[in-house]
Amino acid sequence: MNTALELTVTIPLYNEAENIPALYERVRRALEALGRSWELILVDDGSSDASAGLLDKIAADDARVTIIHFRRNYGQTAAFMAGIDHARGTIIVPMDGDLQNDPADIAKLLAKLDEGFDVVSGWRKDRQDHAIKRNLPSRIANGLISRVSGVRLHDYGCSLKAYRREMLDGVKLYGEMHRFVPIYAAWNGARVTEMPVQHHPRLHGESKYGLERVIKVVLDLLVVKFLFRYANKPIYVFGGFGFLSILFGGLAGLWALALKLLEGTSLIQTPLPLLAVFLGAVGVLSILMGLLAEMQNRTYHESQGKAVYRIARVVRRDNEAH
Repeated sequence: MNTALELTVTIPLYNEAENIPALYERVRRALEALGRSWELILVDDGSSDASAGLLDKIAADDARVTIIHFRRNYGQTAAFMAGIDHARGTIIVPMDGDLQNDPADIAKLLAKLDEGFDVVSGWRKDRQDHAIKRNLPSRIANGLISRVSGVRLHDYGCSLKAYRREMLDGVKLYGEMHRFVPIYAAWNGARVTEMPVQHHPRLHGESKYGLERVIKVVLDLLVVKFLFRYANKPIYVFGGFGFLSILFGGLAGLWALALKLLEGTSLIQTPLPLLAVFLGAVGVLSILMGLLAEMQNRTYHESQGKAVYRIARVVRRDNEAH
């Protein structure tokens, strides 16, 4: 089971019983045409339809297929993470299980990787989804993610991507963060590109996502940005906010004193003293939280022996014969 393969394709599935037979056949044909060693990991994300039985039958008939059954529905990101954790391929290609991604595009993604890239992201340039419910929120989210992260991609929501395995080592995903993996990779020095892929209309079942996903994406984006910029120095965030709060609290207090001395305004006639005390307390607590976060950060790295850097390669001239 530890033998490395050239390619792992992993697909999360949730109540896709009507799509599973056609999906397997299309993926199998596309992978067999590549001339590479491969495996297919299908993750049943707690489906309540007939998906489980269909998947088990596929695995019984094809030794190249691995089925992972979740005890309940955990979401696409968790299913993607399970596929990564169980993958044996040196290249990992995730994709959706609703037949909207075309398995024939896998060959194009691999060809792009062979040009020297570490991550190739699919771009559904001609997206076959509802213009208002799906396409518009997606464009807004993609523009926001590109602007905040600095990694310019047209379609973060496209599940069809290709990763070199080392780009996913150590990656842990939560919430809706599977879409941000190219950002993690780029921030760690990976060469990231994108290419147009085909996108087909959904034939069976219903989409599991709606407009509320944009809110989740924005919140997860804040987490990603924070972790990248300040995960190793949280005091910069908490301490910076704390000092600003103390500064504004001091200004409010000075303003209250000025009103008292210059205009004879009683301190109980203005909310400024209360505001000064409140901002001062918030500032002190923020700084203390920053110090506590610093302690936790050091405990996290030192107790587990985790480095705060990633090495691309080491070059050393050794004069001793070995």
